[in-house]
Amino acid sequence: MSLTLTWNTAKRVLTQLRRDPRTLVMLMVLPVGLTWLLQFMFSESPVPPTGPIFNTIGPRIMGLFPLIMMFLITSITMLRERQSGTLERLMVGPTGKADVILGYAFAFGLVATVQAIVMTAWSVWPLGLEIPTGLWLLGLVMVLDALVGTALGLLASAVAKTEFQAVQMMPLVIIPQLLLAGLFMNRTDMPTALTYVSDVLPVSYSIDAVNSILAGDGDAIWAPVGILVAFIAGSLVLGAMTLRRRTD
Repeated sequence: MSLTLTWNTAKRVLTQLRRDPRTLVMLMVLPVGLTWLLQFMFSESPVPPTGPIFNTIGPRIMGLFPLIMMFLITSITMLRERQSGTLERLMVGPTGKADVILGYAFAFGLVATVQAIVMTAWSVWPLGLEIPTGLWLLGLVMVLDALVGTALGLLASAVAKTEFQAVQMMPLVIIPQLLLAGLFMNRTDMPTALTYVSDVLPVSYSIDAVNSILAGDGDAIWAPVGILVAFIAGSLVLGAMTLRRRTD
């Protein structure tokens, strides 16, 4: 692995994104629009004693937007690289699998950071979201969610052979996590078998981190954050091991 080659890969991905305004709109504008829609849904609902509903639901849902979008964009982009022969040409030279995987992770990590800043600023000021602890903690969780989506997208691209197959994998990878992560009921209240399944899903720890933020317990966030970081690192290693130069 070479830092120079990794940076060159990241720079190439960022250049491609800069030249694709539709993807940039999807990454930056769509999450803002969806967050506004979520806030508007509850704007006329009775305010419970705990405060506006958006303050409770909003932070839990916001982190899912970058995860889903990064999954789609990463898996499809990697498949295009393989199908066009770009990866094969790159890896004939000194560029290795780790350089490619880490370059993608770094590029989309930068995009995710900007996305998290935009979403957090939009939610707090125009939409009136109130967070008991530091706003940067919520932004950190959203960045990690985006990196989880990137890591899952890289793994999906290793299995899928076409862009359509990558899109088909999204329900299989994402929807079970949304159901079992604790969005609709506490994970401890689920049947024991489902609790065990939820314990190995990364989104579960994203929701745990957000719950700690909403409870004002900033110290409790670090355990789920550590698990998310470990999952991202493990997925990137696995992605580097399973990366193929070309789709047959």
